[in-house]
Amino acid sequence: MALVPSPPLLVPELTGGGASETDAVRRAALDAATRLGRVATRWIALGVADEPATVPPVARGSFRGYGVDVEVGLSTDAAQTDDRMPLAALIAGWLRGHAVPGAVVEARIVAADTDASTCRRLGHELRQRMDADDEDWGVLVVADGCTTLTPKAPGSFDDRAAAFQSGLDDALERADVSFLAGIDRDLCRELGASGAAAWQVSAAVVGDDVVNSIPLHRGAPFGVGYFAGFWEPSA
Repeated sequence: MALVPSPPLLVPELTGGGASETDAVRRAALDAATRLGRVATRWIALGVADEPATVPPVARGSFRGYGVDVEVGLSTDAAQTDDRMPLAALIAGWLRGHAVPGAVVEARIVAADTDASTCRRLGHELRQRMDADDEDWGVLVVADGCTTLTPKAPGSFDDRAAAFQSGLDDALERADVSFLAGIDRDLCRELGASGAAAWQVSAAVVGDDVVNSIPLHRGAPFGVGYFAGFWEPSA
């Protein structure tokens, strides 16, 4: 399981040659995706948006809505243009194309306000589906932390955000699925931590498995909490 954030500025063409603050997180996200590609080339990409969606591997999208027409696909056979492809799916497609071009990605987007019990059910269903398949699957979790870490952050400043983000990053570094399953969704909403639903689905996918965590990046450029890492089954 690879964990990455979703800033459009991961895509170099969108930075206009600047925004060096994103270089480290870009490298870490590509590293996480590369690690995932070593164990599986069929991926489920988990992300959040206002509305739920399933984006199939044949879909293509573009970052046009973020300023530059950078096209991405969820597989080498992607031919169906999706003008409304959610950001998490776009990021998954970009990472696939640059880190593991042979990967085939299906994006499962959950609504940001999906409750914890539904996230748990969705995660269990995904795990059952993957376990029933003879082919190896990987999970790419595309999710962001707090947007309220500095006065210039997208969600302005909230003095509770730093402590919450630190605890969240610690949990992601430890692969603490119990913490993620029980995360305070009301507080997440207040602090702009939009990735909560995706993390709760991913926690249910892991279930009782023992995993080793490889943290690759934690930081808050632009006042937004970003984490990248890789979880692998314990030997």
